Amino acid sequence: MKVKKQKRHRKILTFYTACFGFRKPFKVLCDGTFVNHLLVNRITPADTALANILSANVKLYTTRCVLAELKRLGASYSEALEAAHKLIVARCDHDKCTRADACITEVVGDNNSEHFFVASQDTDLRKKLQEVPGVPLIFGLRNALFLESPSAFQRHYVKTSEEGRLHMSETEYQIFKDRVMNRLNSEEANSSITETLENEDLGDQTINVQSGTKSITTTNPMDIKDKPKFKRKRAKGPNPLSCKKKSCENQNIGPLKEMKGDNTVKRNRKRKRSHKRKVSTETGN
Repeated sequence: MKVKKQKRHRKILTFYTACFGFRKPFKVLCDGTFVNHLLVNRITPADTALANILSANVKLYTTRCVLAELKRLGASYSEALEAAHKLIVARCDHDKCTRADACITEVVGDNNSEHFFVASQDTDLRKKLQEVPGVPLIFGLRNALFLESPSAFQRHYVKTSEEGRLHMSETEYQIFKDRVMNRLNSEEANSSITETLENEDLGDQTINVQSGTKSITTTNPMDIKDKPKFKRKRAKGPNPLSCKKKSCENQNIGPLKEMKGDNTVKRNRKRKRSHKRKVSTETGN
C-alpha cells in the first residue's frame, strides 16, 4: 500500500513540475487547521513529514491572518499558535486581518505565481483552490499525509494551453507576416542590383571583345598564323655519349702479331746463346 502511495505522489509531482514549473525546494503554505492536525496526531517534525511525501526539501509558510485567527480561537489552539509562529510568514497585503481561507486564496492569486503547495484540512478551501490552475493540495487523514491529485479543471487547463502553444496568436502571426514581407522586399532589391551589375559587366565584355577583334584585324591582315606562345617539345637527336665506340678490353700483352691479309705471322724471340763455353773448351785443347 505504501509503494502505491509513493508512486501516485510521484506522478502528481511530475505533473506539476512539468506543466507549471515547480522547483525544489518546495514551498508549503499551511493554515491553522493543518497545523492543529499535525499536533493532534503527533506528526512531528512537520518539515520531515512533508519532505517524505514530496521527496524533496520543503519550506513551511503561513500568513499573519492565519496567526491572528489562531489567536482568536483561544487557549485550545495555543500549541498550534506556538508552532505556527515558527513558520515563515508569507506577505499578505491586508491592513486588517481577515479570515484565513480568504487570505490564502488571495496570496495564491489567479495562477499561483509563487508556486505554493497549500496544506489545509478545510474542504471548502480545497474545493475553491481546485478551480485555480497550478495549486497542489495537501491534507491529512489520521496520522498520514496525502497529496491530492490534480482536478479535472487543472488537467483541462493544461491541455488547452498546450493546444494554444501549438498555434500562433494574431499578434505573432502579424509579426511573422511583417518579417516575411521585409525579407522579400530586401531580396527583390538585392536581385535588381545584381541584374544591373551583370548588365554592366556584359557591356564591358562586349566592348573588350570588339576592341580585341579590331586589333587582330589590324595586326594580322593576311590571315597569317601567329607564332605559338609556348615552344613545343620536339624530338632531339641521339645522345652522343651513347654512340661512342667501345674501347678494346682485351689487349694482347704477349707476342706481337702482324696482319698480312688473312695470314698471321708470329715473331718469336730467339734465345741468345753465349759462346764463352765453346771458347773455353777450344783453349783447353
